[in-house]
Amino acid sequence: MKRIILFLATNLAVMLVLGVTASLLGVNKFLTANGLNLGMLLAFSALIGFGGAFISLFMSKMMAKWSTGARVIDSPSNSTEFWLVQTVERLAQRAGIAMPEVAIYDGEPNAFATGASKNASLVAVSTGLLQSMSKEEVEAVLAHEVAHVANGDMVTLTLIQGVVNTFVVFLSRIIGYLVDSFLRRNDESSSGPGIGYLVTSMICEIVFGILASIIVAWFSRQREFRADAGAASLVGTPTPMVNALRRLGGLHTESLPQNMAASGIAGGGSSWGALFASHPPIEERIAALQSR
Repeated sequence: MKRIILFLATNLAVMLVLGVTASLLGVNKFLTANGLNLGMLLAFSALIGFGGAFISLFMSKMMAKWSTGARVIDSPSNSTEFWLVQTVERLAQRAGIAMPEVAIYDGEPNAFATGASKNASLVAVSTGLLQSMSKEEVEAVLAHEVAHVANGDMVTLTLIQGVVNTFVVFLSRIIGYLVDSFLRRNDESSSGPGIGYLVTSMICEIVFGILASIIVAWFSRQREFRADAGAASLVGTPTPMVNALRRLGGLHTESLPQNMAASGIAGGGSSWGALFASHPPIEERIAALQSR
């Protein structure tokens, strides 16, 4: 229930902020008496497309902690926590990034990294992962997450999401306008967008949104391969990462909340098929590591 409330609250906040900003800047006035103002429409599309993506990025650490119940280790209280902090610190130094926050959360085997920048990140592991893996395997998983941070994956994915969102909004409204103009070509008394514009732009936004999801999912799969390779480099050998992936393949894992599914080392698959999966099959990841 808490995750649902947080998800709804975040989306309502994003809608409110973007709506107010669009009104203040006037970029929502792209439909004029002379037709579409393409410059204003592009500005509106970019505001909606990039605005939502960057708001999600800047809220990512806070939402990750709330939605998973992750507890940041400020002062290690036992040997496991002390080892986790020391290991992440060592890996972060090797990767050349600032020390991330380190957290533990209750759940099935999984881990994730998030944050708005390389120097303001969070690395978290589940109790299930700590209980199911050897220290060598856990270190490889931590290295995988640190590699995500060092690669700037969170920011890059946000930029890609912003670009595809912008084109979705832009193209759907242009097509909606063209269809509406065609349907009302003999109606000289009409003014403003008609039902054709509203229905067509909504349908196009759904269709283009699906295509955009395929693009974002493809990039997400590529960054998993890069993070696996980064983990191998950070620990000095691909063997621990291969063993960790094999272990994950034989465990019951649980995907993270939907807004964070692409961030986890496990899960992220899609019932709609491989095109929409945020993670490659574990067998492919292992094969890629072994071919290094």
